[in-house]
Amino acid sequence: MQARRLAGSTAIVMLAFGLDKVIGLARQAIIGHAFGTGSELDAYYAAFNVPDLLFTLISGGALATAFLPVLATYLAQDDRTAAWRLVSTVINVAFSLTLLIAVIVAVLAPALVRTLVAPGFTPENQALTANLMRLILISTVIFAVSGLLMTVLHAHQHFLLPALAPLLYDLGIIGGALFLVPRWGVYGLAVGVIAGALLHLGIQLPGLLHYHVRWFPLLNLRHPGLTRVAALLGPRVLGLAVVKINLLITTNLASRLGEGAVSALNYGWILMQVPETIFGTAIATVVFPTLADRAARGDRDGLRLAATATLRVILALTIPAAVGLIVLGHPLIQLFLERGEFGPESTQAVYWALIFYAPGVIVHAALEVVARLFYAQQDTRTPFLVASASMLVNVLLALTLMGPLSYGGLALANSLAVGLEVSLLLLIARRRLDGVEGARLARTGLRSLLGAGAMALTIVVVVGRLAETRPILVGLGGTAMGTLVYLAVVLALGSEEVRALPQLVRQRRAM
Repeated sequence: MQARRLAGSTAIVMLAFGLDKVIGLARQAIIGHAFGTGSELDAYYAAFNVPDLLFTLISGGALATAFLPVLATYLAQDDRTAAWRLVSTVINVAFSLTLLIAVIVAVLAPALVRTLVAPGFTPENQALTANLMRLILISTVIFAVSGLLMTVLHAHQHFLLPALAPLLYDLGIIGGALFLVPRWGVYGLAVGVIAGALLHLGIQLPGLLHYHVRWFPLLNLRHPGLTRVAALLGPRVLGLAVVKINLLITTNLASRLGEGAVSALNYGWILMQVPETIFGTAIATVVFPTLADRAARGDRDGLRLAATATLRVILALTIPAAVGLIVLGHPLIQLFLERGEFGPESTQAVYWALIFYAPGVIVHAALEVVARLFYAQQDTRTPFLVASASMLVNVLLALTLMGPLSYGGLALANSLAVGLEVSLLLLIARRRLDGVEGARLARTGLRSLLGAGAMALTIVVVVGRLAETRPILVGLGGTAMGTLVYLAVVLALGSEEVRALPQLVRQRRAM
């Protein structure tokens, strides 16, 4: 029964994440049509760095990770009033703190852009980046509330409305691109971000009303629940800060590599995240409660088996996805993005970044699971320390590789550094759990590499013969044929992970 629930939940989350990525690609195509990979779009993307860092550290993933288990404890005690008082306290504190820091950042925006975010931009583009940052900070304050409301709904086992919220956020940006950009230029995109944040918040309100939400005007910094959340928050905040600082460093270095480098990297990162999110984040999100349950019961064997089985599935899914991005990336970029101001030169620029980001599909997806393996054991310190070491490696590799590979070197540095991070965490986990079934992981990886190699060879032949045809035939046709070849090869090689997929689908239908 538990496996069936996991399969069903995974299917739902993967579907929602997949739909979000499709709409996200449509958003990028519309933005690309209007701006290509020019300096205005560089400013727009650079303007997100500090607001995103603020959201991540105060009201985003870190606080949600710490808040959920504490709220679940209150709900388990069936004291609804106490639970809503905790919710009110945490949201009020997060909103107040985010608002205060957002105002300070807005005042300091020009200096932050000149010294930290984009020192390589022209003065005009730095001023534009600062103004866009001030607008985007409004959405950050809204997300301070909306992000925590998602956690409240998750604590009530309600996933539909939180899954729809990111889609509405994207639709807000698309609306800004279609209706406001013609009148206000790139500022229309920033206003679309604010509209999307409001939609992200609004879609969750019906769910809260269903659970009889109550709000209390509390700002009690000594609330025991808030104190417990704060205690869990520290290492997780630092770990997420490392991720954002890595992206900030990448933007800083890319801003020195000429016009369009920041945008090309951003597009490449977004394209890489499509399969990484669908396979890595979705699966890790669903398996995390199981890992936590096994850890809480002291079942080390069960914890190890659950984690390694999940890693094998992720390897079987992400290795072909990474290879597919490399061999089909160019026609797929043409298909989804090349229109308007986004011409062949922009396609080539984004493809150069994507080639080096593609291996990141595998390691980023694996990191989603491996990091949660430690969080399940209530250890947020080890992932932070390893991530810090990985950040230093990323900087050194970026400085080394940006010379010969330009901004492609920055993408490759990220992929290599995260690969090192995953490897170190697995070595530590191996010692703690008396092994991580390394031989089975290696066999899965080898089968997947052989299947992906056959897939790549087939796609290269198909693309070579269809090179002069429309990108939709090359991209979608190559994807379909490559998938069939991969499945045939790995099944012939005895892939347990791929053989299990039809069973998961049948379990989902039986629910």
